Amino acid sequence: MEANIHRLRKPRIIILNVPEDINTNNIEDAIIKQNLDLNMTKGSMIAKFTYVTKRKYRNAVVEVGPDVTKNLLHRKIKLGWQICRTDDYITATRCFKFSKFNHRTMECKGKITCPLCAGAHIIKECKSNPTTYKCINCVVYNRHNPTKTISVAHSALDKECPSLKVILERNRLNTEY
Repeated sequence: MEANIHRLRKPRIIILNVPEDINTNNIEDAIIKQNLDLNMTKGSMIAKFTYVTKRKYRNAVVEVGPDVTKNLLHRKIKLGWQICRTDDYITATRCFKFSKFNHRTMECKGKITCPLCAGAHIIKECKSNPTTYKCINCVVYNRHNPTKTISVAHSALDKECPSLKVILERNRLNTEY
């Protein structure tokens, strides 16, 4: 048996509306050169990935230390010819087969569950209307906590889901700020 000390993970920052010519290889250099007021040094951030949203905006996610987080979080930075907003990047790992948190579909051993109505079918086959949606995560929470029940009248994909908020808060508490 081996005992390990729990380490908090490094914070991740999302940079919104990144220009096309900025990528994971040159984002750190561009931020350091164009934002001298941040007092950042080479190696203080690790570019993780970039992605394009449905509305065709490019966003970049970088991993930084707690001291750099305080400088970057909720402020505007210069990148190329644009001013980009920054925000905290906290996500929940979700299985889209079983509609539950903290594991991925490849690792899932559960049965197929619809994220809309909690039925035993895939989302494409769901015929329920929004008034009959049921969150499988909140149903399980209520089963394990009968004294403190929460509403289940929403889908498992709802951004206002109480179970999702708990997972995001737990991830926030496990991040070193």
